[in-house]
Amino acid sequence: MNRFYYSASVKEFLSNSEETILGELSSSNTFELTLEQKAAWQHQIADLHTCLATVTQGHILFEYTIPRMGKRCDCVLIINSHIIILEFKCGSSKYTNQDKIQTIDYALDLKNFHGGSHDARLIPVLVATEASNSDEMLLNYSEDHIADCLCINSGGIKELVEAVCAEPSPPNIIHPSTWINANYKPTPTIIEAAKVLYREHQVDDISRNDAEATNLAATASFIDKVIAESKEHKQKAICFVTGVPGAGKTLAGLNLATSRQQHHANEHAVFLSGNGPLVEVLQTALAQDKKTRTGEPLSTARRETSAFIQNIHHFRDDHLTTPDAPIEKVVIFDEAQRAWTKEKAAKFMKVKKGVEHFDKSEPKFLLDVMDRHEDWCVVVALIGGGQEINDGEAGLPEWLRAVADLKSDWKTHYSPELDTPEYTHSKSLRTLLPKNSEPNNLLHLSVSMRSFRAESLSLFINRVISNDPKSAQSLITQLQGKYPIYLTRDIKAAKKWVTQMKRGSERIGLVASAGAKRLVPHGVQMKVSVEPEKWFLGADHDIRSSNFLELAASQFDIQGLEIDWAVVCWDGDLRHASKEWEHQKFKGSNWQRVNKPEEKLYLRNAYRVLLTRARQGMVIFVPEGSETDLTRDPNFYNGTYKYLKSCGLRDLNL
Repeated sequence: MNRFYYSASVKEFLSNSEETILGELSSSNTFELTLEQKAAWQHQIADLHTCLATVTQGHILFEYTIPRMGKRCDCVLIINSHIIILEFKCGSSKYTNQDKIQTIDYALDLKNFHGGSHDARLIPVLVATEASNSDEMLLNYSEDHIADCLCINSGGIKELVEAVCAEPSPPNIIHPSTWINANYKPTPTIIEAAKVLYREHQVDDISRNDAEATNLAATASFIDKVIAESKEHKQKAICFVTGVPGAGKTLAGLNLATSRQQHHANEHAVFLSGNGPLVEVLQTALAQDKKTRTGEPLSTARRETSAFIQNIHHFRDDHLTTPDAPIEKVVIFDEAQRAWTKEKAAKFMKVKKGVEHFDKSEPKFLLDVMDRHEDWCVVVALIGGGQEINDGEAGLPEWLRAVADLKSDWKTHYSPELDTPEYTHSKSLRTLLPKNSEPNNLLHLSVSMRSFRAESLSLFINRVISNDPKSAQSLITQLQGKYPIYLTRDIKAAKKWVTQMKRGSERIGLVASAGAKRLVPHGVQMKVSVEPEKWFLGADHDIRSSNFLELAASQFDIQGLEIDWAVVCWDGDLRHASKEWEHQKFKGSNWQRVNKPEEKLYLRNAYRVLLTRARQGMVIFVPEGSETDLTRDPNFYNGTYKYLKSCGLRDLNL
């Protein structure tokens, strides 16, 4: 299927009548053609016929699809080595910030994800047809060859094209057919992905499917096959999907939940997560998006989006008082490694719910609930290795024990990559696997897609956290030029850098460990909780927004989510000294050594999470400390700073 509604050389476009072009646009349109849309196309065609009348080169496309954003840009002009993105606001006399952000986002999307645009000069242009030209025709390009967004009226298009034609062209002239057929390899944020999937798009529209990455569509296809076989043979099955941080586990789960809801509504597929912030952000984002698209009241939209994205604890509580099987036949548990142990679940249920004798872990209880089905059901457990960050998280071994204890005979599908210490806590997988188990390579997602600029980021961070500076340093060269990581002792410089890097709707933010209690002198107060939906979705001017750079998100707030540019604030809770990590917690007015192995693991994993949240780049802020404050002794920080330098990180120089 074409990613555009109309494509022609400029010469051919000028020779076509308005009726011919409009007819082609209308026939390509798969939605209801409104009078407003028809009038907008007529306006654009007439303006461009006039403004391009003297142009003898180039190619033009109308309604070019940007799948990652779930939108289409109005017009793309290809001239020499330039890609001009024209976003029309017909009849408008104003240039709004929201429209500018949308136009810049189109350019960023093409630069980052479209193979034919990597070496091109991209010019985002907002055309408010009835406005005054607000900008001089100056083409100011950033290092990645994206120009500042121009705001012009219809008449300004002619001057812009003349300026582009007058620019000296580099040797990489763009051939339109090559550009149109170039690979598009998007890596959307989970919020973007959820919106697009909820609009009934397919996962392969918004995910990478190149040979370098495991194909999410293939994983989805395999799970669909398991569901079909389970229905046909009236059997129960569980699939363990694993992957490195950011590999697309949550995306795979959301895709499965939305596609099954859309095409197999009687299964009542549901996406469950124990990650409260993730659930809150996704429910809110989908509801806001639906309200924008349909005008439906936000409260109504929120009820609908909450139907298939739920908190795992709410699902658990709903089935405490009834022996009946749940309505859901397909259940996806996201971040299943965070499900609670028997001890933590029993303590919570007694204190919070008044249940005196709860004697099951969450995996055991949840699978027992699904086992109530008399015929068939399928459970998909999405598990990340090395991501347990809180006391009482059961991890993979408890899930395997729970499957083995089920009364019915369940079929278990798992990845051969599962038998590694980060998943099994050094226990042998062979001693834990149920009898009826089959391995399948499609159930492991091995390439991080969170950082589309640097797939080796996850491996680099693992080396840093694993106290292996030599290996980390050998990997840093793969990151240079693709994914900037800097060090600084000045938080003001760190904030300035991420602010300068931000463009369009990109998000920036502060992140820090929940145990980072002595960053208060630097304005980072971890006792103040963020509101996840406000932090991730709020506007720049909202003091609760990540972009305001005032509230820092902890590992609990941000696990499973992401921003574009991060300031990672490093406190004395995890400090490097004598060639080893020291683990500390702040209690009262002093730091205290952490001795329990599991608590040390949680602390290291907290920093692993924080260091893998930024899609495009980050700066790590390590304080100088204070000679007069014993809780901020410079020795608590200097060793960490020197260690990170030994891993190959460079100082930030603004």
